[in-house]
Amino acid sequence: MITGLALTTCFLLSLFLTPLVKKLAFRIGATDQPNSRKVHKGAMARLGGLSIYVSFLVGLLILQPENSYLPYILAAGTIVFMTGFLDDLIELSAKWKLLGQIAAAVIVIMGGVQIEFINLPFDGRLHLGLLSIPLTLIWIIGITNAINLIDGLDGLASGVSSIVLATVSVLSIIQGDIFIVALGIALLGGTLGFLVHNFNPAKIFMGDSGALFLGFMIGVISLLGFKNVTIFSLVVPVIILAVPISDTFFAIIRRVVNKQPLSAPDKSHLHHCLLRLGYSHKQTVLIIYALSLFFGLSAVVFTISTLWMSLVIMMILLIGIELMAEQVGLVHQSYRPMKRLMNKFNSPKRP
Repeated sequence: MITGLALTTCFLLSLFLTPLVKKLAFRIGATDQPNSRKVHKGAMARLGGLSIYVSFLVGLLILQPENSYLPYILAAGTIVFMTGFLDDLIELSAKWKLLGQIAAAVIVIMGGVQIEFINLPFDGRLHLGLLSIPLTLIWIIGITNAINLIDGLDGLASGVSSIVLATVSVLSIIQGDIFIVALGIALLGGTLGFLVHNFNPAKIFMGDSGALFLGFMIGVISLLGFKNVTIFSLVVPVIILAVPISDTFFAIIRRVVNKQPLSAPDKSHLHHCLLRLGYSHKQTVLIIYALSLFFGLSAVVFTISTLWMSLVIMMILLIGIELMAEQVGLVHQSYRPMKRLMNKFNSPKRP
């Protein structure tokens, strides 16, 4: 009952707050100007993350979750939000944005949010020891930037984040993790309310204030929510976040192959590739929504499957992601090792 109230309240608050944030963004100069890498043609208000952030805080006031991690998560989330807010306003350099993310990640790590071990099949457990802190840092910052990188089309990052948060919330309800349910529901409500204004044609962008905040919170929530899953504990959040993670992974591969700096911007992310294939703006977003939903459902099936079925699911998903990357040209058009291998096996053998 109370979770439904919180979800509805966060949704309505974000829905009605976002137009006011739009007016504020234009008044203080927090706007996004068009350039060669961007799809929009005119100046757009950003700073939409403010309505998500405020709605999230109100949701927590309603739900009042009790957990020792909460003060650290709130402090760190606020730092990330403020980093994004400043970037929306004055465009910080990549170095300062990364420092803000590192500071926030360090705070939650100090609060006890760490990947201390990874559960393995057959009742195995891999203790990470000294690797715990750097791996936690890499995970949180990696997911933060993965969500930020897909924020390239109207409604894309907010829609994908909503699907991820809905999946996390459902799985947390199944597991009985009330704290993660509270965080997920509060974020989901605010993000859905913002999505109404952000879907194509967008009236406002979430900006880095929203993309970094959502990415950071999703990184932390996914880490806390699934580290005790019996089989392949860290695989579940990876499956849920397969779309932003794979897009980021292939972006790194693409830049290494093309001998470009890892931080170099380009127009070869998944949404760019789909647009080049002839899909419209809205169709591209809906296709990526469908992919996110598919991975979310796969994560649910994965958690309730037997060990061997889980292994089969993992194999199918990995092959599917590779084939998708080759089909749309996520690295480049000639990068098709899996297809060449399949053609080699399928080609008739000469006597």
